[in-house]
Amino acid sequence: MATDTTGMTSKDYYFDSYAHFGIHEEMLKDEVRTMSYRDAIMKNKHIFQDKVVLDVGCGTGILSMFAAKAGAKHVMGVDMSNIIDKARLIVAENGLADRVTLLKGKMEEVQLPFDKVDIIISEWMGYFLLYESMLDTVLLARDRYLSPNGKIFPDTATMIVSTIEDGEYKEDKLNFWDDVYGFKMTCIKEAAMHEPLVDTVESRVVNASQCVFKTIDILTVQKADLSFTAPFEVSIARDDYVHAFISWFDIEFRACHKPVRFSTGPFAKYTHWKQTVFYTQNTLTVCKGDTIKGTITCAPNSENPRDLDIIYDYQLEGKEQTSAERLAYRMC
Repeated sequence: MATDTTGMTSKDYYFDSYAHFGIHEEMLKDEVRTMSYRDAIMKNKHIFQDKVVLDVGCGTGILSMFAAKAGAKHVMGVDMSNIIDKARLIVAENGLADRVTLLKGKMEEVQLPFDKVDIIISEWMGYFLLYESMLDTVLLARDRYLSPNGKIFPDTATMIVSTIEDGEYKEDKLNFWDDVYGFKMTCIKEAAMHEPLVDTVESRVVNASQCVFKTIDILTVQKADLSFTAPFEVSIARDDYVHAFISWFDIEFRACHKPVRFSTGPFAKYTHWKQTVFYTQNTLTVCKGDTIKGTITCAPNSENPRDLDIIYDYQLEGKEQTSAERLAYRMC
């Protein structure tokens, strides 16, 4: 049966996409993601015991069930997607319906059975950490429902940048449009340059130091802080070429007795977030010890706030080459 999409907005498509089981299968099979949450919750039962917990964007209810198993007094899960209909069946199937309440709707509109909660759990991260802007919803829940001295799982996110040599893939991805079975499609090449690539990057092609350019404390950050311009500086590790910047993020559960951490970077085990690649217009010839520095600007797109506008302003003053570019991207 076809779904009536008449009048659906981009936000509607976002919520509708999370009704499909394939997305949840991919996330649940991401062992780094799911086991990190499990460990943060199940290995800290003393934190969850007899507490009221709110799961923002609960999906299949896996985090809600972890919290219930850890001894929570009651867990409330909220999700706008139709997946919550299945989540209710899952919770009942596992004998937890008496301690887990699942509510369908937007966080700002649902009526919770508790006025305040002790703990908020949420897996809100998107590509490049902030794509899809679900963190806004977590902050709304925090400001409205979290008790003083309450905890958020996870509570810290760190964004990192470096550079890569990626000539062969860049050639295949971008220059392909110069000759498509004898036809030029350079207009698409130009558009592709402004679209970040989400892919798995081999650690061997990373050729610079890692620079943390943004740290987010989820207990204190404000929505306005998620639009930012941050400085960065990386040092080139070897004589090489730079074809792109690469970004990833690390997540930390500091509220745990022993902090739980995981990385989505190229030096860590695979996650479904992969890494985000930003190709430069020019190929940079770099030598060991050269420095690339500049700023990274990130803000929600004005037309669709779930998209991101990202700008790299960089300068290279190297032994072999001097270059400066302003690179604008839209993540959509």
